[in-house]
Amino acid sequence: EFFFFQRYFVLDGGTLRYSKNQQDVSKGRIQGSLDVSLAVMTVNKKANRIDLDTGDILYHMKPAPSHGPPSVADSAAEYFDASDDIVWGSSSEVSDESGLSDGSTTNSEPEEGHGECLQLCKPLRLSCWFSPGKDLARVSMPAALNEPVNLLQRLCEELEYSELLDTACNTPDPFQRMVYIAAFAISGYSTATFRNRYKPFNPVLGETYECIREDRGFQFISEQVCHHPPISACHAQSENFTFWQDQRWKNKFWGKSLEIVPTGKVNVTLPKYGDHYEWNKVVTCIHNVLSQQRYLEHYGEVTIQNLKNSICSCKITFVKSRYWGSDTNKNEVQGTVLDQSGNVIHRFGGLWHEGIFCDTLPTPKCVWKPNPQPKDYLIYYGFSTFAMELNELTPDLKPLLPPTDTRLRPDQRMLEEGKVADADKMKDDIEEKQRERRKELSKKGEEHVPRFFKKAKDSSGQDVWLTNSTYWELRKNPGFANLDNVYLW
Repeated sequence: EFFFFQRYFVLDGGTLRYSKNQQDVSKGRIQGSLDVSLAVMTVNKKANRIDLDTGDILYHMKPAPSHGPPSVADSAAEYFDASDDIVWGSSSEVSDESGLSDGSTTNSEPEEGHGECLQLCKPLRLSCWFSPGKDLARVSMPAALNEPVNLLQRLCEELEYSELLDTACNTPDPFQRMVYIAAFAISGYSTATFRNRYKPFNPVLGETYECIREDRGFQFISEQVCHHPPISACHAQSENFTFWQDQRWKNKFWGKSLEIVPTGKVNVTLPKYGDHYEWNKVVTCIHNVLSQQRYLEHYGEVTIQNLKNSICSCKITFVKSRYWGSDTNKNEVQGTVLDQSGNVIHRFGGLWHEGIFCDTLPTPKCVWKPNPQPKDYLIYYGFSTFAMELNELTPDLKPLLPPTDTRLRPDQRMLEEGKVADADKMKDDIEEKQRERRKELSKKGEEHVPRFFKKAKDSSGQDVWLTNSTYWELRKNPGFANLDNVYLW
């Protein structure tokens, strides 16, 4: 749903006053005003637009066309143009470390690469619009709003507690085994505890990421297989388990909150027992997304099924917090393991950021709790030790990687090194190259073909992306350095 407001604006002493026309303003007939003395205001020359972030609402103001206000179709087309940058931040009181004060304020000089200070020497007639409920997946965000990992690496982060799968593999009882599978499904959400200030980079089409963890006994590969809609596929394997998923995210912006709705399924197999577990993911919502009081929660229901054996199933509920409730019920998780008749065999629960306890096991115990955070984690984007290791690029590893690997992506590396302005420019260049490649394919009547994944059907007949089992063989022989590769940046 779109809301359009065509108003005449006058900036005076940190207050933006507006009315229907210039005559009303000159006569003092003011319809309303906005205190912008502490707001982030930037001029986007490329889009011919002023972005105004008051902390609660993000306004986009454009010079009104002579033929009248913009149409819904025109504005929608512009909103979804990935070449446009929007400032998605908070007030100027946010520190530089927050990554959200990348626009200049009305009371300061512009920083290099961060837009310009808004100076209105005379009244301007502007159209102000914003779009609650719209999908932000195709909107390009400034690099300063990102953390120096991307969605392909985020998929790998879900394996931080892969030892739960190893434990499940060594648990003969199928009902107890399901408890550990459920704990693993919950553990993947714990990374969000300290990660609500930034967003991961969006991978470009064809981008890849590999992770070999000999200490954990698995190797992981992921690839961005589709751009619109964005789909990230991954596959990991070890002696004890196989893990794969393809995730499709829908982002909905509701004015004060951002809702992230995943639509793919997670799959885990345990070869020792012939089990194949499948489950969905819950909704993630970032509240007060445009202010300093941001917080994140997960809510919804997860159903885990064993596609090879129906002896048991599992239901997990991520409880939605109550606005009037206390902090004690935030991040609550409740789960049950059921037999074929629907009888409860095991109950477990806890908080997804603190741990899960099961009192129906032969020995009641905490089946999972998150690892302690490293020293100074808050100044390192809230990363866990595992997350910090995702970008590690050693001299012996670099020649083995394909040029599409995320570790070699320059804008992400620049951001990690603190070169924010350079990262922002490089990010624009990489996205522009992606658009050019897409145009070339369109002219030829061709579509992008993923290199390491293939499309298939799952148990319910839905499209899924599975590994084509070529990555590790090509890496070994003849090696990516001896192959024709696509260069994305």
